[in-house]
Amino acid sequence: MNTVTHQETQAMHAVATAAVAAHELLLIPLSQLRPSSRNVRTSGGASIPELASSIARVGLLQNLTVTAASDGGHYEVVAGKRRLAALKLLAKRRKLDKTHDVPCLLVPDASARTVSLTENVQREAMHPAEQFEAFAALVAEGRPIEDIAADFGVTPLVVQRRLKLANVSPRLLADYRADAVTLDQLMALAITDDHTAQEAAFYESPQWQRSPQALREHLTEREIDATRDALARFVGIEAYEAAGGGLRRDLFSDDTRGVFLTDASLLDSLARDKLATTADSVRAEGWAWVETVPRITSAELHGFQHARRNRRTPNKTEAKRIVKLQSRQQAIDDRLNADDAEDIAEEEASTLYEESDKLGAEIDTIEQSLLVFAPETLAVAGAIVTVDHAGEVITHRGLLREAEAKALRAQERQGTQAGGDDEGEAQQPTAPGISEKLARRLSAHRTAALQAELARHPQVALAAVVHRLALRVVVDSFGSGDSPINISASPQDGLDAFAPDVAQSPALIGLREVRQAWAARLPSDPDALFAELLALPQQEVLSLLAVCVSTTVGAVTPREDTLPATALAQAVGLDMHPWWTPTAEGYFAHVSKAKAIEAVQVFAPEHAARLAKLKKNDLASEAERLAVGTGWLPVMLRAAVQEAQAETLPDTEASE
Repeated sequence: MNTVTHQETQAMHAVATAAVAAHELLLIPLSQLRPSSRNVRTSGGASIPELASSIARVGLLQNLTVTAASDGGHYEVVAGKRRLAALKLLAKRRKLDKTHDVPCLLVPDASARTVSLTENVQREAMHPAEQFEAFAALVAEGRPIEDIAADFGVTPLVVQRRLKLANVSPRLLADYRADAVTLDQLMALAITDDHTAQEAAFYESPQWQRSPQALREHLTEREIDATRDALARFVGIEAYEAAGGGLRRDLFSDDTRGVFLTDASLLDSLARDKLATTADSVRAEGWAWVETVPRITSAELHGFQHARRNRRTPNKTEAKRIVKLQSRQQAIDDRLNADDAEDIAEEEASTLYEESDKLGAEIDTIEQSLLVFAPETLAVAGAIVTVDHAGEVITHRGLLREAEAKALRAQERQGTQAGGDDEGEAQQPTAPGISEKLARRLSAHRTAALQAELARHPQVALAAVVHRLALRVVVDSFGSGDSPINISASPQDGLDAFAPDVAQSPALIGLREVRQAWAARLPSDPDALFAELLALPQQEVLSLLAVCVSTTVGAVTPREDTLPATALAQAVGLDMHPWWTPTAEGYFAHVSKAKAIEAVQVFAPEHAARLAKLKKNDLASEAERLAVGTGWLPVMLRAAVQEAQAETLPDTEASE
């Protein structure tokens, strides 16, 4: 080992003491001092500016150690390289004169390296915890934070951070000194001043949940992250504070993050007040009911049925404009699809495509304005004014509760019967179903999402396991073979055979990360694993059970009208909206043109006529673009809970 022993240090100190005992302290002009090549310290220049600031305010507290240079006009600094650099920096900044006298101890040339080594080896660096406590003591003495910062050449924020660390639980600080707690963990725990909460977050969490991020999240789990929360962005921190809302700030966050709101009810109230003006405007449209709901989930929204809008007859100005736009768009399409289209220059073609897109967007805007709700719809339907994920106001119109939807359907059936059933049926063409290949693809994504959701629901996973056991042991009384517990676990990892893009889906990515985290934590030896499981808290065992069971779920089907694992999907509240989005490659390119148009009539009915004229590939791409943000799902992927609870609707009223 190369470590210097205590005895060796004492010996070097004795030699150095003997070498300098006969020398007096000298005052040497700064201009006559230069670094010595025999100074054993070769690094550590990063904090020179801070040291210079400290010397400027409180002076040089420790002399330099020097030897006489061979030129007879200079002295070489063998101990105090950083102090010399700081003094030179002050002279450069014109805060010290070059002739400034510096206290120095002259030692014999032969003892230079020994003295330098002794000073650096013997010195025991101050533990950071002692620095924190020293700063706290200065404040307790009445020193302003700004003065302390200036004395040590740091910013006031640095002082505030050290004071924050000094206020951490004494038990945690003691473990920090003993290297049982890291500085990053200490900074995370310092987000609260509650010592009990700090200790509970650290000591009551398993080792693998003691990362700085995990500790921060544990201490702020009941608070609102101002930078991530949509409602916080909508209301604004300033308005929230002005209303008396409490804040928690993370002093150790280096960016705009680290601000947490502690009063969720106040934030909700402020959001409702801010939404009230918009709600009054929407109410004036004549809806049967209007509600302000600051927070609403996709699942809650999809609990409503959506009333259809009807296209009104455009006025003369609108009709004239539509014809003009469509004529120009058709002329462009004819040019691009002509026999000599290959001769069109790339730049010209790009310009034509861009113009066509702009024309299409304007047509879409006009068509959107022509879609209105019928008076009978306004009489029963309502609207919800809320805040979207970006913190902007959004209004969901034409929402129908179950009773309202039934009443409206009854009205529509009466109207259809009065007008003749044959005419009604003629207006409702049905598209052919999807292929077996697409059914397998969609159900693979549904399976992946079901696996991810089940991993979040330990109680459901436990019930699923007991269900399997009860079927075999209690209900059918089958034997279990050689094993006393005859359960096999076969991870369903081959979903990409049915859906090539499922491996990169949010469901499988998240589940894969969870499995990897458990794999890194658990021992591979069977006996050691069993011991580890026995020692784990019950809730953690259940969490692991959920992960294991989730990976065994298999629900791929070749039929659109067959949905395996429906009961399981209901139990976990499966909602496919967060897990799957309609794309050209994932859906529209794999269905018939009629089926694609059928879908477009649901989420963008004003575009259906235009898209019907497009080629299949163009139609798929355009349908993908229009479907963004609409929440549309094919029949196979609709929320299981909704499908189970929904009343079977007659004819096409049950379709998209």
